[in-house]
Amino acid sequence: MAIIANIVFVLYMISLLIITIYCLMQFHLLFHFMRGEEDVVEQRDDQEWPVVTVQLPMFNEMYVAQRLIDNIASLDYPKEKLEIQVLDDSTDETITISQERVDHYRNLGFDISLHNRTDRTGYKAGALKEATPKARGEFIAIFDADFLPDPSFLKNCIPFFSDSSVGVVQTRWGHINEDYSLLTRLQAFQLNVHFTVEQAGREGGDLLLQFNGTAGVWRKETIDDAGGWSADTLTEDLDLSYRAQIKGWKIKFLEKVISPAELPAEMGGLKSQQFRWMKGGAETARKMLPFVWKSDIGIMRKIHASIHLLSSSIFLCVFVLGLMSVPVLLFSDWINISMKLLSGFMVGTLSILIVYFVANVFEDMGKSPRWKLAVKFVVLFPFFLALSMGLSLHNSIAVLQGYLGMKSAFIRTPKFNLNTIRDSMNMKKYLTLRLTPLTMMEGLLSIYFFAAVIYAVTTGNFNLVILHILLAFGYGAIFLISIKHLSLNKN
Repeated sequence: MAIIANIVFVLYMISLLIITIYCLMQFHLLFHFMRGEEDVVEQRDDQEWPVVTVQLPMFNEMYVAQRLIDNIASLDYPKEKLEIQVLDDSTDETITISQERVDHYRNLGFDISLHNRTDRTGYKAGALKEATPKARGEFIAIFDADFLPDPSFLKNCIPFFSDSSVGVVQTRWGHINEDYSLLTRLQAFQLNVHFTVEQAGREGGDLLLQFNGTAGVWRKETIDDAGGWSADTLTEDLDLSYRAQIKGWKIKFLEKVISPAELPAEMGGLKSQQFRWMKGGAETARKMLPFVWKSDIGIMRKIHASIHLLSSSIFLCVFVLGLMSVPVLLFSDWINISMKLLSGFMVGTLSILIVYFVANVFEDMGKSPRWKLAVKFVVLFPFFLALSMGLSLHNSIAVLQGYLGMKSAFIRTPKFNLNTIRDSMNMKKYLTLRLTPLTMMEGLLSIYFFAAVIYAVTTGNFNLVILHILLAFGYGAIFLISIKHLSLNKN
């Protein structure tokens, strides 16, 4: 029994150590973020603007296709210097909507075209790869179907390409429907960290950044020089970002330029998005880590790049940590190490707490009073931790599939034009959530950790009770929200 107890404890400690290191590296990004300088947009005359192609890849997005095309046509940019490529591979009513809007704006003098493929080879990456050689723009802006950039977007981004080494300009994502539900608030809570501390911190530390797949502009030459779009991972954006930077190109991040987007509001959409991001991240790590370490980009950049590429693996560590925490509690008498030693790892929790506080309170893009943001943070942070833990089983499966080279289709995240809390998902197409063994396992894990909480109360052993409360709530919330959203499919 002592041998089993120590094996369990070792697995628990390895997971805890990796999570702590990751949290400390996030804190290191915060250090660079705080030292960063605010970007200043240059002013240029109209005749100096280069030709820009805006690509709009989409698939079965009938609720947001018109909104997107109308928005892009309203960009404040010389019409003769603007090309719009609608890359619509849809198989439903979306293609009719796109064709009508393309015809409408072509009649108004816009250089706009519809590109419809019937086989979807390579999915989004395939559509971009096929359309890019046809683009007449020196620069290519990309927007997913749920984005609504400000009219000034191109004039805010293009001036930064005056630096010939800049290959990409990435902007910060905003949130159209952040206040729609607790689920959307928690997604915004996490994305605010990525689009402040992580992206700006990497730029401030001269580290490798990421093009986020949308709301950014590429120099067309950079795409060609880096080898073009590739569909061998589910995160073609991360893949091309690293290939370009290893080639010597820079990514410029504009924190103050915000491109609003719609967050997934139902569990099926969130899970499909998370699965694609986590599996794609693991696939890209498997593909690009050897090239990172063979390159001459410098040791600190290699270390941070590796942690960035491996970041989806944190969910695997969180899952193992949670699973092992119950037997660690039960076998505590067999383990010859004081459980009080685990308190030393609280530095990781403290680090990530500070990172999220800065991103969501001090860097909030709204004009809310600071004290209100602080209160909101105190309420949301425990829910965020619980939700992240609750998604760890689902995301761990995605990560393992990515590392094992198991291929799967690119499942896009459907959007429903949800702008306010009054908008409803009832009677919406594209609701695909199904009751699966994985959902049932999430419910069972909630019971597993709830039992651990009861054990702590009855025995007085409260060493891991906070962790188990978060795990029980997180898995339980994922399970119950999934069950709740199943009913939407039947309406």
